[in-house]
Amino acid sequence: WLKHYKPEIFKKIKYSLHLPQYLSYVFTGVPLSEYTSIGCHTSLWNYETRDYQDWVYKEEINKILPPIVSTETSLNINYNGKRIKIGVGIHDSSSALLPYVRSVNKPFVLVSTGTWSIALNPFTNKPLTLEDVNSDCLNYMRINGKPVKSSRLFLGNEYKLQVQELTNKYGVDDDYHKTVAFDDQVYSEIIADFKHSFKWKSFEHHKMPDKTSYSYPNFDHAYHHLMIELTQLQVENIRRISADQNIGRLYVDGGFTDNELYIKLLSHYIRDMKLRTTKASLGSALGAAIAISDTKLNSKFLKKNYALKKHVPTIVN
Repeated sequence: WLKHYKPEIFKKIKYSLHLPQYLSYVFTGVPLSEYTSIGCHTSLWNYETRDYQDWVYKEEINKILPPIVSTETSLNINYNGKRIKIGVGIHDSSSALLPYVRSVNKPFVLVSTGTWSIALNPFTNKPLTLEDVNSDCLNYMRINGKPVKSSRLFLGNEYKLQVQELTNKYGVDDDYHKTVAFDDQVYSEIIADFKHSFKWKSFEHHKMPDKTSYSYPNFDHAYHHLMIELTQLQVENIRRISADQNIGRLYVDGGFTDNELYIKLLSHYIRDMKLRTTKASLGSALGAAIAISDTKLNSKFLKKNYALKKHVPTIVN
């Protein structure tokens, strides 16, 4: 866009850096590029040829992109009289994924929950299909240049909007939803005559009704139904990025690890995967440090540093 609409500005550009690499450049003065930032949904990278897309060369954008180095590259500089190891920068999602990749020796899917719920499969072996792209799938990149197939869901945002509506409808306190425990009886009643009842506000889905419609006597019942539907959407996303692969482990981190209904329902719907929750509020920062560290991680790393917790299916029907 700059090249075609602001050519006078474009002519002044010596290097174009991704934000993590710019931050590294501030300290080192060395302009570099690295895989994870190039691969973070920029449309710059061709995962099949393992090189920039043809349009990058056609537009000669490659001339202002610094040399690509390994994400594990670091530069030793003298900063205020101290020798400091400075990394070249790493994309945040790729960084948060790294401790899992380094410490877990079997294939897994990581679901990072919050306003957005991002399901990540770092063991993908097939390029994205048109159907994947139309289903809001995209690729991130591991530090070795391999793709990470991901799917995203506006889970936290939708949860917030729907819970606020339920709170107003039933006249309960704003934080009441946090106290609702999973109830087998309520779940059984809903599933016995289940139908999709919520019209989503943040996204479209082929199974949602034209308008929200349910008739429950209290907040707890309506909340259970909401969580069943939201968790089913999450399961779709997980299955979409792990289809045709034998992946036996599922890790969940972020805000929804504290939601009992979400975790119990997820463990119920995905019985073929061992579900583990983790807590690491500084996961991206820790991953960035690990990227330039010589420390080897073992299978006990997550248990020791991430409050690893196992979950087994408890819902019977």
